[in-house]
Amino acid sequence: MTELSIYVLSDSIGDTAQQVVRSITAQFPQVNFKLRRFSNVLTKKAIDQIFKLMDPAKSNLVFYTFVEESLADYMKVQLDQVGIRGIDIISPGLQAIELLTGQEPDKEAGRIRKTDDEYFDRIKAIEFAVRYDDGQEPHGILKADLTLIGVSRTSKTPLSMYLANKGYKVANIPLFPENKPPKELFQVSPSKVVGLTNSVNYLNQVRKERLKSYGMSTQSRYVDKKRILEELQYGEEIMKQIGCLKINVESKAIEETAAEILQYLEGLQQKKIKSKDKGV
Repeated sequence: MTELSIYVLSDSIGDTAQQVVRSITAQFPQVNFKLRRFSNVLTKKAIDQIFKLMDPAKSNLVFYTFVEESLADYMKVQLDQVGIRGIDIISPGLQAIELLTGQEPDKEAGRIRKTDDEYFDRIKAIEFAVRYDDGQEPHGILKADLTLIGVSRTSKTPLSMYLANKGYKVANIPLFPENKPPKELFQVSPSKVVGLTNSVNYLNQVRKERLKSYGMSTQSRYVDKKRILEELQYGEEIMKQIGCLKINVESKAIEETAAEILQYLEGLQQKKIKSKDKGV
């Protein structure tokens, strides 16, 4: 059986290059491939050391992904000097897109991994929002980036999911007079809690529609205006005790309220950065 040694070099982990190589080698079942991958190759010296490992008596092929042009150019020179065939996986694509768009690439190694990390962070945040939805496991408040509180039908759950898609770990806690809020709400910074409120009339209509959708009678304490007012007053009392931001969500789309919250969180982040810069 024919044998071929393949070397995969990358300035990052090398997953992209290896996947390409495996897709190619899978088309040659009659060839015995010996694959070696070298990750985080960031200097010319590192390239030289890898070349020393290659047996010139054997058939060698090199695949490489270097976003830094100087490394890619150096690789070409070294390959020509030793007479080994090399495949530059990434440079032709970068050059073609730059030519067609007029935009220069960032040339940041590991960008795909960074994107993947962001994706998996969002997945974790969504799982967090599901686990700590509607007051389940109140200790989740201590782990959350943000906790939403409010009476029933103030958009806590959909907002939690929306913010989770932005990468924030969000818990939410329902407030009603018969149930004392969890102690964890008072153990975190007020800046990590946002209170959601609404008007009596709006909640009355929303709750009626919800009951109708379940085929239930609208003659219920759940939709009684006096009861709704009692809940709202209780909720506002808790928000005042915590000292948290309060947002009225009446007639607002989820995206509008989320934008307010995100702006608030970004403002807090900017304050932290400024405090660090001042050495506070």
